[in-house]
Amino acid sequence: MSNKQPTPKWLSIVGIGEDGVAGLGDEAKRLIAEAEFVFGGTRHVALVASLAKGEARAWPSPFDAEMRDVLALSGRRVCVMASGDPFFHGVGITLARKIPPQEMQVIPAASAFSLAAARLGWALQDTETISLHGRSLDLIRPLLHPGTRILALTSDGDAPATIARLLTELDFGASRLTILEALGGPNERLRLACADAFDLEKINPLNVLAIEVDSTSEARILPLTSGLADHLFEHDGQITKREIRAITLSALAPRRGELLWDIGAGSGSIGIEWMLAHPTMRAIAIEADPTRAARIHRNASHCGVPGLVVVEGSAPKALARLGTPDAIFIGGGGSDTGVVGAAIKALRVGGRLVANAVTLEMEALLLVRHASLGGDLTRIALSRVAPVGSMQAWRPAMPVTQWSWVKP
Repeated sequence: MSNKQPTPKWLSIVGIGEDGVAGLGDEAKRLIAEAEFVFGGTRHVALVASLAKGEARAWPSPFDAEMRDVLALSGRRVCVMASGDPFFHGVGITLARKIPPQEMQVIPAASAFSLAAARLGWALQDTETISLHGRSLDLIRPLLHPGTRILALTSDGDAPATIARLLTELDFGASRLTILEALGGPNERLRLACADAFDLEKINPLNVLAIEVDSTSEARILPLTSGLADHLFEHDGQITKREIRAITLSALAPRRGELLWDIGAGSGSIGIEWMLAHPTMRAIAIEADPTRAARIHRNASHCGVPGLVVVEGSAPKALARLGTPDAIFIGGGGSDTGVVGAAIKALRVGGRLVANAVTLEMEALLLVRHASLGGDLTRIALSRVAPVGSMQAWRPAMPVTQWSWVKP
């Protein structure tokens, strides 16, 4: 039998709504009242001022994600105030990266999404939820499918109008918007508008935007499968074509949270579709041409993955000091000296490498690598119908040789 004493729960994290102390239970009130130090945003600290007896400390600006002030008080009675559910896009996640859960006592309140769903009568499990607080509004683009219901947590009172303009530009102007302001508090308000007729003003900075997506036949919809239509990308012809891209993504086999290097990225289509597979996916596009690098940035934003990192430079030199990849795709520049060797060296054990060849020089290089290292070698040939005089015939595209390999 162990004699080890349980770790004291020195840190409490209390979720609070716009109704302040009135919405807190007895245990939450006790933790706040007994704390030697109470941390939170300026608004949170003000909400519990009548209850807190300890020293109030508002979060510093800029916010310290390392939580140094809190960690310095380890072992003391510390209470951190958070909006709604601390572990749903909240400060609890930041604290849990530094402090074991055994040292924390957490009392969540209803999240803004839960309150919004309750007001609207929406099934939360069937609703897309996204936090746009301090993040790019482009992240909403992949969610825009006809009939979808979206709850978006915004950063300020200007965001709903900006999103309405974006929806209108993308031919989702008929979408119905509900702005839910100051949920749970005395100033709570719900207002409705269509995206293409949005005229609401003086919106409370604390708001959730509810969207019922409606569209025209021209709407820019990003399908859920890999192999997006080529016209969805801005390109100069340097793009892995739709069918080849779908086969390539299948070979790359994305898994949650992984990092891809897209070497010779061209339009960025491979890295973009990799990131669209799941919100946790990460990608770095390496592109030597500055015009194409700028185009990749635009494509990433327009496809809803603004977090795609673009490194302007030529491989293998540009690969130095990048994060260790879980998968690598070599599209352009693979026949340049040292590129394939550098990619193989950088790839983690168990990682996947996929390289496509159109030129004889790159194909010869892949044949050598396949002979020495193994893996799978695939020849991909596609034909499309094209006019021949007054009739139609199959016009073959240039064949692609694909080598895929898993690092042992």
